[in-house]
Amino acid sequence: FAERLHKLLAHAGIASRRACERLILEGHVKVDGLIVKELGLRVDPRRQRILFDEEPVRFERKVAYALYKPKGVLCTNADELGRMKVRDLMPVVSLRVYPVGRLDKESEGLILITNDGTLALRVTHPRYGVTKIYEAWVKGMVTEEALKKMRKGVHLSDGLAVLESVQVIAKHQEQSRLRMVLKEGRRREIRRILAKVGHPGRRLVRTAIGPVRLDELRSGQYRALTQEEIEKLTGRRRETEEA
Repeated sequence: FAERLHKLLAHAGIASRRACERLILEGHVKVDGLIVKELGLRVDPRRQRILFDEEPVRFERKVAYALYKPKGVLCTNADELGRMKVRDLMPVVSLRVYPVGRLDKESEGLILITNDGTLALRVTHPRYGVTKIYEAWVKGMVTEEALKKMRKGVHLSDGLAVLESVQVIAKHQEQSRLRMVLKEGRRREIRRILAKVGHPGRRLVRTAIGPVRLDELRSGQYRALTQEEIEKLTGRRRETEEA
């Protein structure tokens, strides 16, 4: 569990990542008693002693949660208009955590909340191929032709969007319910795909991110990820605790 030193210092609240790089170069940081000035150095805070200006750096324990984001709530930690944010739904969690990935304001469902940078990278970077599963209630009766278009790929303003899979799971009164799986995470991607094929989304719920499932969570509720879920997402063993 080694991470870049400047990132660890930033997570510990010393300064921004860029400022921490400067502080390292200026000789403010020691690792195991030696001043280090190497940018990009990886260290393990569990096994190495890290000092900033001769004072031990205190690192927050890593935590990770699954939360059911309600419609109308923002996936951000700051909003100038004072609107409800996912962090506001977790008042008893005292650690500094942030949402991983995106769900637009009008969408709902599973969002991960963590202070673990490795987990966040694994979930969001395309090279790790973590699947996201959605259920979408859309306008109209979705035809096989429309499904084929989505499976083949839909051209959006920022490139071709290809679903891993899509299927109709219900139809009722000029409305269809779809199960959609993708590995990307571009802005409003599912909604833009649906609009492109002529079936705008009326309701969109993310039900899974990799091994993590929405399951019994109700809107606004959250739970700590299990150790097994974290291991599957990060590829390493590590314990997680509730704050």
